[in-house]
Amino acid sequence: MEKLLGEFSVGLFFWQSVIFLALLFLLRKYAWKPILNAVNEREEKIAESLELAEKTKAEMKALQAQNENLLKEARAERDSIVKDAKETANKMIEDAKSAAKTEAEKVLTSARQSINAEKAAALAELKTQVAAFSLEIAEKIVRTELSSEDKQKALADKMAGDINLN
Repeated sequence: MEKLLGEFSVGLFFWQSVIFLALLFLLRKYAWKPILNAVNEREEKIAESLELAEKTKAEMKALQAQNENLLKEARAERDSIVKDAKETANKMIEDAKSAAKTEAEKVLTSARQSINAEKAAALAELKTQVAAFSLEIAEKIVRTELSSEDKQKALADKMAGDINLN
């Protein structure tokens, strides 16, 4: 250290100071301005980028809110369409049931009328057959009763007496 601090020279100090000031002047004139300009430009670009990022973030939030609203509207519309479809299906089912019930009532009424008509025809035929059987039985009884002449005369007299009374 003694060597470094041992000899002080005023001339050397003067020239070192002049060189230092010249270097300082040259650096300030030619290097610091471009460096400071580059740093300021970079700072401005960073500030602009941050501002753009904030704007983009706000736009993304707005778009996200808009997308959520569109989704809500789409869901509401889907629910409305599904509800309408269910109501239409239920109405169609009810209409089909009503039509089927009406048709069934028509078929039942027709069947009842057919049954009543067949029943009346069967009763009429049955009455006709019973009357025919009754006549045949009466004819056979009358033949057996009127097989002798005495019985025929007694019947003729009795009928003649009934005719006179009426």
